[in-house]
Amino acid sequence: MKYNTIGKSGLITSNLTLGTMIFGENSERGTPKSEAIRLIDQFLDSGGNHIDTADVYANGESEKIVGEALRKKRPDVIISTKIRFRTESNPNAEGLSRWNLIQGVEKSLMRLETDYIDILYLHCFDHVTPLEETIATLINLIESGKVRYVGISNFKAWQLMKSQGMLNQLGNFRFIAAQYQYSLVKRDLEYEFFDLFADQGLGLLPWGPLGGGFLTGKYSKQGPLEGRIATSSPQTEESWNRRNKEKNWLIMDEITSLATGYGATASQIAIAWILSKKVVNSTIIGARTCDQLSDNLGANSIRLSLEDISKLDQPSEPEELYPYRMIADYGNRTF
Repeated sequence: MKYNTIGKSGLITSNLTLGTMIFGENSERGTPKSEAIRLIDQFLDSGGNHIDTADVYANGESEKIVGEALRKKRPDVIISTKIRFRTESNPNAEGLSRWNLIQGVEKSLMRLETDYIDILYLHCFDHVTPLEETIATLINLIESGKVRYVGISNFKAWQLMKSQGMLNQLGNFRFIAAQYQYSLVKRDLEYEFFDLFADQGLGLLPWGPLGGGFLTGKYSKQGPLEGRIATSSPQTEESWNRRNKEKNWLIMDEITSLATGYGATASQIAIAWILSKKVVNSTIIGARTCDQLSDNLGANSIRLSLEDISKLDQPSEPEELYPYRMIADYGNRTF
């Protein structure tokens, strides 16, 4: 395992973070409690020190499992959780209001069996609550010691920038981490956010590094035969149609070729590519089984050459959008 500081902070994370979204989920794709605890132990034994969860994952069961698994290991582990989405029928149990932030943090602390959260993420922007209310409450939570650092997820660039400025101005604190979807088949972040992260000192901890399972190599042009999108429901059919594009198959061809050359799996190549990006401090891996986790951890043994990174960059390059191409072509000043 390798280690990095998160953003412009002194908090040190393993470069792979264990995601727990499906821990305790009552579905075919969910990981039962006993298996989830084994996954956490395996991850910690490999040198990992960062576990990511959220209050809405499996209706709170994910946080409970993490809390139980870390009872005797809490001081050695970074626990990240998130708040924003509805967790119960009470209309106040949603959003980024003072009411929900304080109530939500207290409930997360109980489920996690701890008295502090290492990183609290705002899971999504809240158009109802005034941003001043959200930021003032975050400052109170940090000063109380119940939250040590704060992160941000799924905000638009202007929302993130406004939040960062307000937090710094009102409390002399900063968001240090950003969780956003990023993979070889989803590189939209590069238009606007990479520059923002670098300028504002936020470390990127991307989720979905395997493109919803597409980059594992278990799918073919004939359609999904296994995995999360191998069902006939309208939602999963739409999910498949988003992935079943010629550009994505060209990306998979390159991944498959490199996997053969490195003696690796497709998943390991896809994760190694993300780890090669300087803005990425840790990648969130969402393994369902111990075998999947072992495979994902193997990405750390691969160091892609600059030439091979370029081979993956080329077919996956995002399409040109205005004004980014104009900025690239004409934005530089000369003297």
